[in-house]
Amino acid sequence: MTDVKRNTIRALIAEATPKIGRFEASILLAHIIEKPKEYLIAHDEAELEDSAVMTFDLYVSMRVDGMPVPYLTGKQEFFGRHFVVDENVLIPRPDTEVLIEQALIVTPKNPRVIDLGTGSGCIAITIAKECPGADVTATDFSERALDIAKKNAENLDAKIRFLQGSWWNAVPNDETFDLILSNPPYIRSDDEHLANLQYEPQTALTDGANGLTCLETIAHDALARLNQGGWLLVEHGWDQGPDVAALFRQAGLAAVRTVKDYGGNDRVTMGRKA
Repeated sequence: MTDVKRNTIRALIAEATPKIGRFEASILLAHIIEKPKEYLIAHDEAELEDSAVMTFDLYVSMRVDGMPVPYLTGKQEFFGRHFVVDENVLIPRPDTEVLIEQALIVTPKNPRVIDLGTGSGCIAITIAKECPGADVTATDFSERALDIAKKNAENLDAKIRFLQGSWWNAVPNDETFDLILSNPPYIRSDDEHLANLQYEPQTALTDGANGLTCLETIAHDALARLNQGGWLLVEHGWDQGPDVAALFRQAGLAAVRTVKDYGGNDRVTMGRKA
């Protein structure tokens, strides 16, 4: 491959494919030149400006070092919508869509909803968009995370009330809800998978202990925060289903059940104020 031809789309993708794979290389290059991925196929002989080539080289090297693609492109798709993301928030993942799907099954008409530890806002905003009559509140202890969530709410035209604070401390004591949702930090501090998640905010991934402390805090006060017939739904680790179900029952919740994700692993536990 000659230097003269290295600035074509085909050459750049071919050179990057052994390093990061063709799919990710295409995503990055399409983002850099602000074109859809289909454009790369139809115009693979197109020559790019030196600045685009240099940026692509930089992105590929950062990806090789472990930087997630969504942090490089600044966006991630979730439930059919694109969300702004950066290193201050977790990258939305398909497994969390299971939480949304279950919430939509049990939510009443015009519900009062709270998303505890909202991060990018993907849960709260998706519920607001899928349930136009919902009154949605979202909390997070991180001001920077809330800035991202607010930007996503504005971009997606979702009406959300944002509160800053840690779990229930962010919410006025007299407020109750029909639906409480959360994807809290649930990875154990000694979990080997944390090493592969070094670029994501660690406080959003792990509680620094056994992975259950935040889940316990949320469940402990949920009964007092739920309206009659209301539901609590949380995402958790693949091996935490029985423990989280036990926390829910100890908190006084009924109809407790655990739902599996698309990979067949326990992922969402839910319970109701009977």
